[in-house]
Amino acid sequence: MVKVTIDDKTIEVEPGTTILSAARQIGGEVVPPAMCFYSKLPGTGGKCRTCLVEVSQGSEKDPRPMPKLVASCSTPVMDGMVVKNTTSEKVKVGRGAVVEFLLINHPLDCPVCDQAGECHLQDLGFENGGEGTRYEEEKRTFDPVDIGNKIKLHMNRCILCYRCVAVANQLTDKRVHGVLGRGEHAEISTYIEKAIDNDFSGNMIDVCPVGALTDKTFRFKSRVWFLKPMEASCECTKCSGKTVVWMFGNEIMRVTARKDQYGEVEDQDGKTGWICNDCRFEKKDISKWNIIGPRKINRHSVISQGNYTSPRQTIKKLN
Repeated sequence: MVKVTIDDKTIEVEPGTTILSAARQIGGEVVPPAMCFYSKLPGTGGKCRTCLVEVSQGSEKDPRPMPKLVASCSTPVMDGMVVKNTTSEKVKVGRGAVVEFLLINHPLDCPVCDQAGECHLQDLGFENGGEGTRYEEEKRTFDPVDIGNKIKLHMNRCILCYRCVAVANQLTDKRVHGVLGRGEHAEISTYIEKAIDNDFSGNMIDVCPVGALTDKTFRFKSRVWFLKPMEASCECTKCSGKTVVWMFGNEIMRVTARKDQYGEVEDQDGKTGWICNDCRFEKKDISKWNIIGPRKINRHSVISQGNYTSPRQTIKKLN
């Protein structure tokens, strides 16, 4: 075991643990934000730079500080390492610069975007962004495209976190989309507009931290803070069937995977809780689901404010 101190809080972790993973074991405000890293997807991380931290002491054997801010998602801890996140002025300045960079081409779509209310970039901008912008050039623009009969891609909103590519690599044998072009011309796309039609393609929507990938069966139907997220289960031969159904009255507006406080899909029965397209897009009839009770959304979001009754009261209303 190695000992690491993050914002004056000390913890012992396994060798090889990254700073971000160690911070998540501590929990609370010491956890750096992450837009591209996804613990359930090997190979993610190191692209968005929002998780930058200051290492003021490299280790007990070599106490010299690291000369630059480092990405906590890809930097392993060392015994005696001292890390500053919220307590570092360098981190505040650096993270603010990263937010400004991410917002260079990102449009002000929050009033019409389905991701509003549960968008990681909204949280990041609110906590670390500036009041104005220094960017005077024109933003790059793309036309929205269908990359399957159930998924709409808004490339204008994409921050190129590569999560959707990573989840496709993990869940499918024949990935048909990826990053095309370089620099400011880089974009998520399919080869010659080929449709994405595998049974688990909808999970790209769940892992997207912004509103670049949206559910066409839910688009523009409701704001998430008007809905009640309920834990539900069903009999499914393709996935665990354990989901969150988002309800308006007795109507199911959308279905998503269950996520933890970091916006990542929770494990179900020892397996990653990805859900199939049948559960996500096709099962909107409440009779097909066993409603368990309200789902507490752990992220600091408007979704969690004043939306809940006891499971017994909710089930009684549904029946």
